Amino acid sequence: MTLTLDNASANDTCQDHLKSTLNMHNWLLCDGEFFHICCSAHILNLIVQDGLKIAHDAFDKIRESVKYVRGLESRMIRFKECVSAIQCLLFTSGLHLDVTTRWSSTYIMLESDIKYRKAFEYLKATDHAYRHCPSVDEWGRAKRICEFLYLFYETTNLISSTSYPTSNLYFLQVYHIQCILMRILRSEDKLLTSMGEKMMNKFKKYWKKYSIILAFGAILDHRLKIVTLELMYEEIDVETVKGRWNM
Repeated sequence: MTLTLDNASANDTCQDHLKSTLNMHNWLLCDGEFFHICCSAHILNLIVQDGLKIAHDAFDKIRESVKYVRGLESRMIRFKECVSAIQCLLFTSGLHLDVTTRWSSTYIMLESDIKYRKAFEYLKATDHAYRHCPSVDEWGRAKRICEFLYLFYETTNLISSTSYPTSNLYFLQVYHIQCILMRILRSEDKLLTSMGEKMMNKFKKYWKKYSIILAFGAILDHRLKIVTLELMYEEIDVETVKGRWNM
């Protein structure tokens, strides 16, 4: 009934050929309407990557700083000395370098390396060869982007899991992402607003229409039915729902 693939042009060509062949024999349910379903995690990756294209300058210097420190063992030793010189810091998690094609690794890089901001600033003051330290504004932008990306990082971990079913999460998570983007579009932060606009355009390209077949996962999840029932009671009779759910 259904084929799930990454969003690659070669896969699109493959599924088009397979779909037309199977349809000739009437072997597909609903004439193949639900045959090809794009990978939700991959779509989310495309959405976030579009937003990061606008904000790349906010974390490029952090990436170059990590490369500089990790480039030589002597620099890493010097950096640890800088961490020790800042009494409020402990070198526990180490420095992370991202894979540019995986936005989730960019989030991990920002989340871990921003903690060492003062150490990088100390290194700048003591190592004249180090020229990649972000400015105050760049650190601030990187922190705001990191906080923004955390919301998508959570969703990616949920829908990418292999240890439990995820189809029932599709509808609510896509709706959650849409709400986040709509909220960001109303933000006074111009950088985040610009990111939100790019991401919303990509969102509409793939998820303007929710996948009906995946939405059924939410319909069949009895836990969501209880939540929906409570919501409907609140709309109909507030007093009834208070008595019902406080029993």
